[in-house]
Amino acid sequence: MVPKALTVKFFLPLLVFLALPLTAQVEWLSWEEAMQRQAAEPKPMLVDVYTDWCGWCKQMDKKVFSEKQIARYIADNFYAVKLNAEQTEDIVYDNHTFKYDPNNGRRGVHALAVALLDGRMSYPSVVYLDEQRNRITISPGFKPAERYIHELRYIKERHWKTQSFQDYLAGLSK
Repeated sequence: MVPKALTVKFFLPLLVFLALPLTAQVEWLSWEEAMQRQAAEPKPMLVDVYTDWCGWCKQMDKKVFSEKQIARYIADNFYAVKLNAEQTEDIVYDNHTFKYDPNNGRRGVHALAVALLDGRMSYPSVVYLDEQRNRITISPGFKPAERYIHELRYIKERHWKTQSFQDYLAGLSK
């Protein structure tokens, strides 16, 4: 018979470890939370700009961001932010208050979303920022998980500094 203390000490951590791959998910942060973490421990940021009515945004959540390999890679390498492009709450960033503008577009839009997307309001769009919060690129549209993992690696491994994404993908198939 195995002593109870031994069971708890050795088997409980094993069970937790084995359960991790089943529950991998993206930890979505608010803009403010991401900025706090970024200040303490710099990492690239992934900002998912979406709207509540966007069908392709829902597909990204359901089919891409929930996929274990994608969720794990994002968790290990990025601070992930969900930014509703039509949210009405103010966001303070670098001593500037970004506000919702009800007169921009058909439904109104948040000024931070406009700034991140250079006014090209297309959903879903993922904006990547480096460790200093400089924009790396804007990636509009839905991408299947098997393609999206390459985009994440392209950003994290800094291939964007030396080649286009198309050239990076072409190099993978060689």
